[in-house]
Amino acid sequence: MLNKYARAFFTRVLTPFAALLIRLGVSPDAVTLAGTGGVIAGALVFFPQGEFFWGTVTITLFVFSDLVDGNMARQLGRSSRWGAFLDSTLDRVADGAIFGGLALWYAGGGDDNALCAVAIFCLASGQVVSYTKARGESIGLPVNVNGLVERAERLVISLVAAGFAGLHKFGVPHIDILLPIALWIVAGGSFVTLVQRMVTVRRESAEADAADAQTAAATPGGDPR
Repeated sequence: MLNKYARAFFTRVLTPFAALLIRLGVSPDAVTLAGTGGVIAGALVFFPQGEFFWGTVTITLFVFSDLVDGNMARQLGRSSRWGAFLDSTLDRVADGAIFGGLALWYAGGGDDNALCAVAIFCLASGQVVSYTKARGESIGLPVNVNGLVERAERLVISLVAAGFAGLHKFGVPHIDILLPIALWIVAGGSFVTLVQRMVTVRRESAEADAADAQTAAATPGGDPR
């Protein structure tokens, strides 16, 4: 849901910047790699130290590269399978760094094993949610479902909460409670989304198998199994 409307808005806003990078001779793949590197640095340098505000600012700046590289590819007319693969793969790496950085904080200075476990669950479930769609599509299924908490929602909820929680170091009292709440929301929403996708794949696979069986039965010499 967020992905649909936010992408359309920011794509329009970032189009001039993408055009500038093209004129400077920057490639879409270079933007993808630089953006992922910036997200990883912001997450693994700032978050484990409890510097959530500056970490979130850094990550947010580089997250927009995910829109810029695709915009550049469309302007250049160079949309490719490799570009889509690289972008999708590095998205998973960036997500892992964000929740890994939060887990490191709670395993260390944050001193909360329960929240460390929740952050790790958010990391793992996010990867699996993405995998279920990719795997379903690879066996010929549409996986036609909009999950409760997809990648855009996971990032917005987590980063907004982390950014505000970081204001605790600037003297804002009790605001750091927002991050634990957000992690629990993301964990629960990711679990629901995973179940939604698994149920959808089960239904679609049963329908596809039934259609194949009917086709085989109707074909002379076909295998009715």
